[in-house]
Amino acid sequence: MDLIAAYATPGDPVIDVGGGQSRLVDGLLSGGFGPVTVLDLSETALQASQDRLGERADAVEWIKADITRWLPEKGRHWQIWHDRAVFHFLTDPPDRTAYVRAMRAALAKGGRIIMATFAEDGPERCAGLDVQRWSSEGLAAELHRIAPKQFDLLETRRHIHRTPSGEEQRYRVSVYRRGVID
Repeated sequence: MDLIAAYATPGDPVIDVGGGQSRLVDGLLSGGFGPVTVLDLSETALQASQDRLGERADAVEWIKADITRWLPEKGRHWQIWHDRAVFHFLTDPPDRTAYVRAMRAALAKGGRIIMATFAEDGPERCAGLDVQRWSSEGLAAELHRIAPKQFDLLETRRHIHRTPSGEEQRYRVSVYRRGVID
């Protein structure tokens, strides 16, 4: 929420990719951001958030989709693309290319990307799946490889997430601006 508040203003459209059961949507609604969209692969996770929000869920657009096979409706753009922990599950280059294609199509020119991935010293697996760990330089190079000169790195920071079991997971949180020139 702190990064979204730093790079957006209430009323800005936000898409939370992989938002599932996250409580970020609650904070976005309370903060006056929106329209708010939550995209996730899991219908169960989306339903859990809708149930938790009750009537407030009607203020959110819920999209069940695989981000590597999804593109926004033509002309639909968001000011903020938020991803906490989807990109690092994309271990195959074609999947990362599809993700960036969707991100580029969805993000308004000048819009911001807030992406959290496992850091270079983060876990090698999560939820039984292999992950791709990223340094700030490595992630910037990968985005440039897929979409040259389209994303400018604004900020990067480390974050340590403590799981419910008490385990520490090291993340790299990066903020990019989508270029205004195609």
